Amino acid sequence: MTFSHDTEQALGTLVRLVNTMPGPNSQVDSLETLEELEKFVQEREFSAVDTLTEKDLAEVRDLRPLFAPVFTTDSDASAATMINAIIARGTSTPRLTNHDGHPWHIHYSRAGASMACRITVECGIALAQVISAGERERLRRCEAPDCDDALIDLSRNRSKRYCDARTCGNRLHVAAYRERRKASGE
Repeated sequence: MTFSHDTEQALGTLVRLVNTMPGPNSQVDSLETLEELEKFVQEREFSAVDTLTEKDLAEVRDLRPLFAPVFTTDSDASAATMINAIIARGTSTPRLTNHDGHPWHIHYSRAGASMACRITVECGIALAQVISAGERERLRRCEAPDCDDALIDLSRNRSKRYCDARTCGNRLHVAAYRERRKASGE
């Protein structure tokens, strides 16, 4: 199953947002300052962003613990309950747009909405599309023992296990290779 460009973009934003939180394996909070929020907004290519404030920062930070449990729930029903509660926090006004060279797509938040409202609605609707498509298992946490980052598996065969194959995946493959060599006496 493949999702539309805007859904995949919102899911990527959600993963990036959740992964800014400190967790059991990383005590670093990478969304503590207004500058970090501005960088996040720029990296995730939000369009038509007004000047961000400390209030925006606080509201966006408050969203993270609402979204994070969706990546670890083991039932569609509990995911749906969480997602419905998240979406209800925002104001949805769907509209078609084709900005910044992207084809026509739907934005679910109203023009001029706060950054937190935009993230709430856009990411919440993207999650709702994942659940309604029967694809909840694509939402997971990295399987590396020293990483707890969220990830969305958009691979055709649902084979993504690590948040980043170049770091977590490669590190585990190298460790397994070294163990095999050690076991064989090389």
